[in-house]
Amino acid sequence: MSRPEQAGTDRESSVPLLADLEARARRAPARGPEDGVIVCDNLVRVYRTEEVEVQALQGLDLTVAEGECVALVGASGSGKSTLLSILSGLDLPTAGRARVAGHDLLAMRRRERLGYRRATVGFVWQQTGRNLLPYLTAQENVALPMKYARVPRRKRQERAAELLGTLGLAYCRDRRPSEMSGGEQQRVAVAVATANAPRVLLADEPTGELDTASGEDVFAALRRANEELGATVLVVTHDPQVSEQVRRTVRIRDGRTSTETLRGGEREFAEEFTVLDRAGRLQLPREYVERYGLQGRVRLTGESDHVGVWAADRPTTRTSDRPAAPTPDRPATPDPVEE
Repeated sequence: MSRPEQAGTDRESSVPLLADLEARARRAPARGPEDGVIVCDNLVRVYRTEEVEVQALQGLDLTVAEGECVALVGASGSGKSTLLSILSGLDLPTAGRARVAGHDLLAMRRRERLGYRRATVGFVWQQTGRNLLPYLTAQENVALPMKYARVPRRKRQERAAELLGTLGLAYCRDRRPSEMSGGEQQRVAVAVATANAPRVLLADEPTGELDTASGEDVFAALRRANEELGATVLVVTHDPQVSEQVRRTVRIRDGRTSTETLRGGEREFAEEFTVLDRAGRLQLPREYVERYGLQGRVRLTGESDHVGVWAADRPTTRTSDRPAAPTPDRPATPDPVEE
């Protein structure tokens, strides 16, 4: 049996205590592109039918460090939900490389994949009805994943009550889904997804069916799972308000990561970056392409401190051919004045 398989089965007998999870949350995030808990390298997913071939992912690169809370945004059909299906172990990529918490998603066998979905990743669906069983109470729903992980009954009940209390849902403990609001159901779903202390929590449009106030409560629960339980959180969303509540937002366009926005704080200043993948490719923002008439072939020029991109039908002007920019040591020379 391989080591990942052993880890998956050994873990079925117990679940870390909340104190252990809080200690995990305090650890510094991993550094470096190969040290991320999620690493996708040139990921490709092609769907084929008899007449149609659709490229959902076209060489996507993504690295998420342990302990991060990242929003993945993009238009419908951009490939973000396909990526989440692959990371959750529900789908397989056509080509490329994908690793989550040390698991090679392309090489996993059936038994390891089952243990991976049970213990390594948690998932929150957009539709509230897919997250909870309607005939179980909130506490019973949270305890159910631990039952399949062979956690003793008493420990299941204790941990389920602790999780509901941590997420501010103790009052919903004995309620069934029909007795809870949509926001409460999604917050209970976060508790269910973190029941077996997964290293990664994936959420697909978790606030898509909720009003603004309920959506903020759900996202607060996701942040608490990240900050207090130590789960690395990746949220797929098209809601700009959600993406503004995380330090890092990754935008997907045409099956590739196109830009990243990094914030100094969840609601402070933001700076947007274009992603340069490991093959040296980048996607220029659409407004730049339209503004400068960049179509088909373009010219590249290597400048002293940047790369110039020029429309093929326009002459290039290298930085070295332009007047030097003024500095404190070299003030601008005034234009001659005609008398």
